[in-house]
Formats: sequence, C-alpha cells, structure tokens
Amino acid sequence: MSAMPITDSTYSWCRLGLTLAIAMIANVGMWAIIVIMPAVEAEFGAGRAEASMPYTLTMIGFALGNFAIGKAVDRFGVTMSLIAAAIGIAFGFAVATLSQSIFFLSLAQLLVGFASAVGFGPLIADISHWFVRRRGIAVALVASGNYLSGAIWPMVLAGMLEASGWRSVYLFMAVVTLAGVIPLSLALRRRLPQEEHAAAQTRSLLNASASGLSPRALQYLLGLAGIGCCVAMSMPQVHIVSYCVDLGYGPAVGAEMLALMLLGGVGSRIVSGLLADRLGGVKTLLIGSTLQCLALFLYLPAGGLVSLYVVSLIFGLSQGGIVPSYALIVREYMPAREAGARVGFVMMATILGMALGGWMSGWIYDVSGSYQLAFINGIVWNGLNIALMLWLLSRSKPRKFTALPT
Repeated sequence: MSAMPITDSTYSWCRLGLTLAIAMIANVGMWAIIVIMPAVEAEFGAGRAEASMPYTLTMIGFALGNFAIGKAVDRFGVTMSLIAAAIGIAFGFAVATLSQSIFFLSLAQLLVGFASAVGFGPLIADISHWFVRRRGIAVALVASGNYLSGAIWPMVLAGMLEASGWRSVYLFMAVVTLAGVIPLSLALRRRLPQEEHAAAQTRSLLNASASGLSPRALQYLLGLAGIGCCVAMSMPQVHIVSYCVDLGYGPAVGAEMLALMLLGGVGSRIVSGLLADRLGGVKTLLIGSTLQCLALFLYLPAGGLVSLYVVSLIFGLSQGGIVPSYALIVREYMPAREAGARVGFVMMATILGMALGGWMSGWIYDVSGSYQLAFINGIVWNGLNIALMLWLLSRSKPRKFTALPT
C-alpha cells in the first residue's frame, strides 16, 4: 500500500502558517525605511532623490539576497538560512542607528535588505515544494507576508517614530526580528522526501518541452518582465508617504494609504493564487499587470484626500498577484531542485525593478517638481511587461498540475 503523499497535506498547511508568520516579521526591513524616509530627509537636509538612496540600497540588497539566500536554501535548508538572516537583519538595524550621514545609512540598509530577503523568494521557493494541486494559493499566501508586513508595521511604528525618533524604531525591530524569526524557523527543519522532488522534476520537464524555451532563456525573459512591472509598481509604494507630505496631508496619512494599498495587495494575492491554480502563472501575471497599468492611470487625475485613498486601494487590489505569479511560472517550467536559485533570480530582478523605480521616481520629482511624470514613466515600463507576457503566452502551452501516483 502506497504512503500518503506529503504534498498538500495537513502538515503542508501547518508549515504554510508558520512560514507566513516568519515572512511578516522578516520582511519589515524593506518597509521600515519607507516609514522613516521623511524623518531622514529632514535630519540630513537631503533632496528627495538623495533621501531615496537608503531605500534603493535596501532593495538592491533585497534583490541580491533573494538570489544568494535562495541558493543557500537549496543547499543548506530553510532553517539554517533563516537563523543566519535574522542575525543579519538585527545587526543591520543596530548599525543603522549609528548613522551620521545618508551614505552610512544606505550602507547599513544594504545589509538589512540583503538579510530581509529570506522572508520573500526563499520562503516562497520552500513552500512551493510542499504543494502541487494548491500551489498557487500557497505561494500567494506566503508572498502576502511581504504585504502584510508592509500593512501592519508602518502603522505600528508610526507612533514610535513620532515619540522617540527613527533610531528607536530600528532598535525595536532588531529585537523583534531575533525574538520572532529564530524560534519559528526551528519548526521548519523537516525536509521534503526525495521521491517528491523527482515527481516535481518530471512535471517541470514536461512543461518546459511544451513551451519551446530553455530554462535559462525563460529565466532572463521573466527577469526583464519583472523589472518592467516593478519599476511601475514602485512609484506609489515607495513615494506615497512623501507624496502626501508634499500635498500637505502629512506622513501619517501617507502611512495609512500605504497600509491600505498593501492590504488590498494581500486580497489581490489571495484571489490571484486561487486563479493561478486554474489558469496557470502566465495568464494570471498578464491579468495582474494589465490591471496595475490601469490603476496607475487613475493616479494622474487624483489629488484630493478621498480620491487618493480610493486609488491607493484600487492599486493594491490590482497588482498584488503579479510577483507571486513569477514564482509559479518558474515552478511550472524549471527544475524543481533549483527552485531556490531560479525563483531567487526572478525575484531579484523584480526587486531591482523596485529599486530602480524608487530612485527614478525621486529623480524625476527633483527635475520636474512633481510626481506626474513619474507616474507616466511607470505606465511606460508597465507596457513593456504586458508586451513580454503577451509574447510568452502566445508560445506557451502550460499543463495543469496533477498529482503523480506514489
């Protein structure tokens, strides 16, 4: 009598819950810098582009960390990678509090971003091994940890920022990261059986042959597409707080809009995960990218307080499922044993797009004196993503996953 499959099992769902909790803590490194950006700009007397540099370095570190830590997860397992990364996040936060210049803070944020990446691509790759039939929703839920982190922590940290300053915020998060991530990571020590890896390898090879693209060619294509969509995505996410300050609404209102945007993104990711289990990653990504482009157009006429709240929610509801779809495409078409590195590479490209877009929007603001051209720039980059996905869809024949007999 064959053993019960471990994928899509009760254990898989329990592991998913633990993974989501870890993601909500580990991802705070990429959101805390957005909350403190206006305070940093004021303290160091920096311009908008210069004040965006710590965020840009955070995202560069986050991008590199997705690839490097993803490879480490393939080799050493997720638990050891999480413990090392938690120590790195806490150390980076502590060092950042010693900053006396934008340059020093940016270097510290590079480390924070690198280590925080463990809560995104590496965790997505790990959980994808434990699901087959419900992989779309599983990946979407873990990816939602990034948005839940961005929705919850800015609201929690805003009061501390006003009362004690950004350095107190960073010391607090250093302690929270160590106390939260390390104990939870010890519960993820179990490894997937070798026969499950072999079955997943067979499924990915069948899909790869149907697409007519080599894994390397598809990986580079997805990387370019990821840069395009995330340059567009970064404009509202990175600059919404600063935008609200410019309009006279204050940073607290901007933090609320960011939280609303990211909560909408959580809903979008869950719906997209359910959709991906039926349509596959390519079609789901194309739907999300098209909706994101339409939402960016809505920002152009918006300027009132109510309209910005509404458009921020629409934007979140539109784009949340885009990035998880890349991970699903990787798992559908690329070798399962290389999931950490392959997912990490594509996630790296999307984060580099966020870093480029965050800086580019600040530079456009400094040159033009407004964010209108920055929104238009995002729309153009979004168009590149849509074009690439349409091309990929025209030559792809994704197969619906079915559990292989054990």
